[in-house]
Amino acid sequence: MVLKKKKEVQVDAFFLDHHQAEKLQRFSKAEEQNLASLLLHCAQLRNGIQQIQCIKQMMPLLKQMDQSSAGDPMVKACLDVLGEMYFSLGAKNPLKKVLASSLNGLPGHLMLSAVQSFVCCLREELKTTEVYLYRKVLDNLAACLEDFSVGRACIKSLFEEVLQFLQKVLLDIQEENRKNHGNRIVQTQLMHDLLIAIKVSMMLVQKLQENIQGSLWKHSESFVWQSMCSLLKSSTDFLMDATLLQTVQTTSGLAVILFTRAMYEPSEELPSLMSALLLGTVEHSGVPAWFKRSCGALCTAELPHSARLFLCHGALAMLDWKNGSMGTNGEKLLLDIASVLLSLSSELKESSVATSLSRILAIWTNSALAALVSGSPDLKIKLNGNSDIIGNLLEYIYTHWDHPLDAIRHQTKLVFKNLLQIHQTTIAGSNGKSDPFFARLIKHLLSLDWHVKGKYASLGCLVECVGTENILQLDRAIPVQILDVMSDQSLAPYASDLLETMFTNHKAHFTSSFQESTWIDQWHNIWVSPLLVILCEGNHDQTTYIIDYYLPKLLKCNPDSLSYMIKILQASADANLGSCSTRGALGALMACLRTARAHGHLELSTIMSSGLVSTECIKQGLVHQHSQVCIDALGLLCETHRTTEIVSLEEMQLIQFFLMYNLNNQSPSVRQQIVSLLRKLFCRIQESSQVLYKLQQNKTKQELVENSTKMPPLKILQQYKDFMSSVCARLFEVLFPGSSHPTRFSALSILESIAEIFSVPKGPAQVFQLDQEIDSARVQTLIQCFASTFEEVKNLAFRLLMKLRDVALNLQDSENLDLLFQAAIDLSTSTKPYDCVTASYLLNFLVYHEGLQHICLGKWLEKNPQMDENTSVSTVEKNTLAVIKLLLVNVEEEILQAKKSLLQAAASFPMYGRVHCITGALQQLPFNNLTLVSEWKEMVTRLILMSYSLSAVVSPVVQSSSPEGLIPMDSDPESASRLQMILHEIQPQDTNDYFTQTKILKEHCKEESEKLADQRPTENICMEKRGKDRQVCDVTAQMVLVCCWRSMKEVSLLLGTLCKLLPSQTTSEPSDGLITIEQVKNIGDYFKHHLLQSRHRGAFELAYAGFVQLTEMLSRCNNESLHKMPEHWLSCVLEEIKSCDPSSTLCATRRSAGIPFYIQALLASEPKKSKTDLLKMTMKELISLAAPLNESLSVIPQVHALNILRALYRDTRLGENIMPYVADGIKASILGFMSPVWAVRNSSTLLFSALITRIFGVKRGKDENSKKNRMTGREFFSRFPSLYPFLLKQLEIVTSTLNSEAEELKIHPSLFLLLLILGRLYPSPMDGSHSALSTAPFVPFIIRCGRSPVYRCREMSGRALVPFVLANEVPHTVLALLRALPDSATHGTRQNSVHGTLLQVFHLLQSYLESNQFVSLDFQQGLGDIITCMGTKLWLAKRLNPCLVTRAAYLDVLVMLSTHLEKFQKQEFAFRIVNAPMALDLAFGIVCELLQRWGEIHAGVPVLLEWLLGDSNLQRDGETSALEEDDSLFDKGEMNFWAEQLTHVRQLSKHLLHLISVTHLTLPDHGELHRLSGIALDQVQRIEHLLGALPLVPEFSRTPEFTRLAIQKERVSICLKILNLLKPDDTFKNENLEQ
Repeated sequence: MVLKKKKEVQVDAFFLDHHQAEKLQRFSKAEEQNLASLLLHCAQLRNGIQQIQCIKQMMPLLKQMDQSSAGDPMVKACLDVLGEMYFSLGAKNPLKKVLASSLNGLPGHLMLSAVQSFVCCLREELKTTEVYLYRKVLDNLAACLEDFSVGRACIKSLFEEVLQFLQKVLLDIQEENRKNHGNRIVQTQLMHDLLIAIKVSMMLVQKLQENIQGSLWKHSESFVWQSMCSLLKSSTDFLMDATLLQTVQTTSGLAVILFTRAMYEPSEELPSLMSALLLGTVEHSGVPAWFKRSCGALCTAELPHSARLFLCHGALAMLDWKNGSMGTNGEKLLLDIASVLLSLSSELKESSVATSLSRILAIWTNSALAALVSGSPDLKIKLNGNSDIIGNLLEYIYTHWDHPLDAIRHQTKLVFKNLLQIHQTTIAGSNGKSDPFFARLIKHLLSLDWHVKGKYASLGCLVECVGTENILQLDRAIPVQILDVMSDQSLAPYASDLLETMFTNHKAHFTSSFQESTWIDQWHNIWVSPLLVILCEGNHDQTTYIIDYYLPKLLKCNPDSLSYMIKILQASADANLGSCSTRGALGALMACLRTARAHGHLELSTIMSSGLVSTECIKQGLVHQHSQVCIDALGLLCETHRTTEIVSLEEMQLIQFFLMYNLNNQSPSVRQQIVSLLRKLFCRIQESSQVLYKLQQNKTKQELVENSTKMPPLKILQQYKDFMSSVCARLFEVLFPGSSHPTRFSALSILESIAEIFSVPKGPAQVFQLDQEIDSARVQTLIQCFASTFEEVKNLAFRLLMKLRDVALNLQDSENLDLLFQAAIDLSTSTKPYDCVTASYLLNFLVYHEGLQHICLGKWLEKNPQMDENTSVSTVEKNTLAVIKLLLVNVEEEILQAKKSLLQAAASFPMYGRVHCITGALQQLPFNNLTLVSEWKEMVTRLILMSYSLSAVVSPVVQSSSPEGLIPMDSDPESASRLQMILHEIQPQDTNDYFTQTKILKEHCKEESEKLADQRPTENICMEKRGKDRQVCDVTAQMVLVCCWRSMKEVSLLLGTLCKLLPSQTTSEPSDGLITIEQVKNIGDYFKHHLLQSRHRGAFELAYAGFVQLTEMLSRCNNESLHKMPEHWLSCVLEEIKSCDPSSTLCATRRSAGIPFYIQALLASEPKKSKTDLLKMTMKELISLAAPLNESLSVIPQVHALNILRALYRDTRLGENIMPYVADGIKASILGFMSPVWAVRNSSTLLFSALITRIFGVKRGKDENSKKNRMTGREFFSRFPSLYPFLLKQLEIVTSTLNSEAEELKIHPSLFLLLLILGRLYPSPMDGSHSALSTAPFVPFIIRCGRSPVYRCREMSGRALVPFVLANEVPHTVLALLRALPDSATHGTRQNSVHGTLLQVFHLLQSYLESNQFVSLDFQQGLGDIITCMGTKLWLAKRLNPCLVTRAAYLDVLVMLSTHLEKFQKQEFAFRIVNAPMALDLAFGIVCELLQRWGEIHAGVPVLLEWLLGDSNLQRDGETSALEEDDSLFDKGEMNFWAEQLTHVRQLSKHLLHLISVTHLTLPDHGELHRLSGIALDQVQRIEHLLGALPLVPEFSRTPEFTRLAIQKERVSICLKILNLLKPDDTFKNENLEQ
């Protein structure tokens, strides 16, 4: 159920001047209704919609007139007036369109008269010479050319005059634009006028053949030809002018091609000329002279990229690609355009141009489809899926399908969709489903990870080509995989769209293949059953997004599936109720029912009466532990397909039950959903009640209602009223003192919905009105909500009181009013910050009371008799002015006091509360409708002066170098000297006596100083100050600071609000504005000063909030001096940053304090659709400062530049406009990281962090290596091509320090940053097919990074290598890395290099094996070579290798390889996410299997036996042993599993025994076995001896020793058992005899 507001159509009425009215009155007749009298009556109407009806009544009169009426003076007069009226109406006025459509129906004999009348009017219009009036004429010309027969005939009559006019318009606007360079407001208006002029010129030329017969006009001397040349030259100039708006350049590109096509002969050679222009190969000898004169700038090899792009667009849009009309030259042009566009895609990175390019590529694919229909066989070959052009297009698609801009992603999808159609067209006649190109695409797409958004849309397009069944044959688990992805909200819409495409296609396939519905069970198993499992057991996010995105689409496709779902879920709903983390079957049932009812697939009454769902079941859902189940149960009651469906009594009772238990939900999102759903229910009650009121009047329909509802309409209406009354009672009941914030938020929000929906009576009557439920107690309850510490609650209560203000104010007696006002004034000066917010809301409510002046303000202010007598002044305006005056008088007095003692002000009357109340009062005034203008002007002036005064008092604190610690919390005599030092440090800026000496103040300074001297040093004294009431107040550093920075905040917001009072449409000093231009300039200077001087973050952040209001106002203002202020300020601050002036007061610490905020505000106010010249200028300056070429320059400008750049890259308002500068930012941060100055390195690190977020997105999970915040190498280097050579060069420099043993410990500072970037990339299966930027050069350098002595760098080099090795190169690269490992342990083995290499091998194999790649035969062969090579390096896993870290790394590679071998895949299929014991068991099994595979059993088994036997040192120090055993054996937490020695002893022995039995292994005459056997037998004797020496029941008295010996006894026993099995039979018998 969607709630929409109906738009009211506004139609401006037209008026006749005195001359026109007189003309009509001459012919009008009072006794009969003729044409003149009707038109006169129409003009006298003041309602535009009524005039439309009147015009429609006139047309039949005109159509009835016979031939003789053509010369009738009355008809002529009427047509003249209609013509004048048509040309006077605005372009968007519906009257104009109605008039045109009506006149289109004129009979032929009147058409000539009408045209003559209109020609006269248009001729007058064409005499316009004022540039700023051209727009009206252009709009009229455009209107005449669009579906208006009289208008077209009129232009045909005046064709040459119109052409001359347009020629003049283009030249005049161009000149006017040049004169107004820098005035963005005027230039923007001129740009839009220019755009319309070019479009009208194109419309005129497109109608050229209609207007001029034959080709005589093509004579070079003809007027039309010369005018066309002029239009062509102007269009070329606009196309080449990069300072114009992009839309103007785009349209000019269209115009150039259109005009050239109309003029060029022979037309067959036009495609060749276009190809030459685009490729920059124009031969001047073959080009006509007129073309060189008009378009000479285009005939160059160095054509700007943007001009080339827009020419491509023009050629695609303006040339005819159908029917092969342009021949082979046209086909060549089509292919040339594609190559030009694809080459431009790597050059044009600015967001607006990149968006245009993607759109033009989509147009190209449409043109290619059109050309293929009648194209040559050669064209079909060149546009086949296997061709280079299609390959390059796929490269573009893979690079841009995950682009940050929605528009580019959308166009990329269209390109891909059309590309598939292009290939289908080229193979027409063959079986597309088995086509190798489609098969290859599907294989590549399925091999991508599911987090790639572009994968979904592309697969969806392929489904339409080859069918769902063909894709499912490759992998039946695809639906489940897609559903698993839907826990991520960013992917859920894409996933659900793909699923919809697939299951809809699948259903169509089944219905066409099977005669009966036998397929439905199979369809349910694939698409519905997995859904039900997830709904019952899935996590919160996944189930929520599946219900929101997937379920409605599934039910829409097959509504009959609902009964299947209900049947399955109902069967287990009682048993599976869910939990706080899962919905269970009950929750899933509620979700399915809610969705089905909301989309019209079921009626609630039907399923309840049929017993499918009981009331108790819904009640259980309404109070479920899982909040989303509650919401779904509520949604089931509130959401319906029809907004007029009657709400049953049962539903109302269930809603009342819900409200008893769910108003205090702690989740904000759940509260919002509750309010939203109840709003839908109230709308249903409101709309169904209107239907019931109407039915009450109609007896027949009333009986129908009674039959369906078993109840008369009046009874239902009474139930509605009672229900709403009880709901309101419940909501007011929970607003008791001390009720929680969630409860108050819910209750007030729901009450606000009720007040809005049941406001003024709609239709016959209103079923319920909230104001009838209001009494004084309830008003008091709402007012008490202002005391909440949550501003959200205050705001909700205020908005509700405003909706009920007539009743609420009438219920306030004078005594209560006076108390409330006094409370508000007192709260406005409270030391608690939230109290002043309460005061503001109270005052904003009270100013609506008519008696406020008389009851409350009279005793505070002098009366103004004139104001009282002026009845035209609204109550709100009078009261607001008086309240602000009172607050201002108070704050002015308090500022005077604060100048004497800021300490006293902070303790007794912090001034920010008064200012906050003033700002709040101003913000709700209707400034465009004030009566007391002179009083307000005076007030604004005083407010500005007060702001400056207050700022002067508090600014020294917030501009101090250490504002947070000006007053220590303790002030004992010992700390007095330290306080004196701090105050002395900031003294030059301060004049207060508070700052000039250390004071511990009570009533008198001298007395307090004397007391301080007498006090004992050990006593801790508080700073105190007596307020006006003589009460002692504690004063702390925090109170002073809060007072100061909040005062600065409120001053900033007040000044920002005052700036908005300047009228935006003014070119001179405003007479009606409440604030002057000079005042605005002064406010701007104030903000500039404080943003650039403040040290305290709270102060400059909030000054920034006010400054943003100012800059936004300046950007809209058309006063040139104001409009250029941001540009001037920006230039000044950049100059100051560059100057390195020692006297500069800019703050170089605290991340440059307010400077980045200042520049942010100036740049963010620049119009988004402009050329962003300020941003371009600023970024150019900052990047040159951030990465200086001359290192001898001061570092302060560099630090400022780095800090400002960080702020700009983080600013979301700059959006994609900042992206062209990201590459330079990365360069600056990496180079800055190598600076010897700490400040530069620090700022570079912060900048680098901001850039990583800007490039890869905000981190959306805890996994550092998640692919959600990564991109493919292809996409990265395509978006930032300049980083390719830079990163390569830096990597070369970095790795040069890791070449030799001597330099190994020399760590390059930027190594980590480089690896951090490269590690964020990941490989794409599509890489390498048509890639222009080879990743191969990076590989040797990244491999060398693995030698770093820093563990983290080695680990990152392993991850960073992955995206740079193409999939088909993985086996070769891994083999090369393994062969580089040492063959045996030597003294010079560099373990860091070994470790780094093993990590690189691990990550390469992991990335390949864990991806969705289809493992090729080549890779299987390569895998065999890798395993063989791993066997030759087995020493790394043995004790021969002394380094435990490299041993572990080697084993990691082994385990991963073994896990992915086919033999083990079956064994381990059920064990993917396992606990520690299971993992160890699997690992031992893998080791034994590998020994067998490599033929190393004879060497390996003794090593394992030695591990099994363990430590032979049985005699340890008793105390130490006890400590160790206590620490490890008996703390059996998850982390201590490895201390349970017998667990891994038994697991290892199990696998060894299995290995021996399978291989029938015996080891005769093996020296190592004899040695181990001797050690074991020796240990048996020693263990028995030690056990015998222990006291009785040693398991209790000497637990650690007994446990250790018992463990070792079992180890030795198992080892001897295996040793005996390994001996030959005869040896075994002899030893038995000996024993």
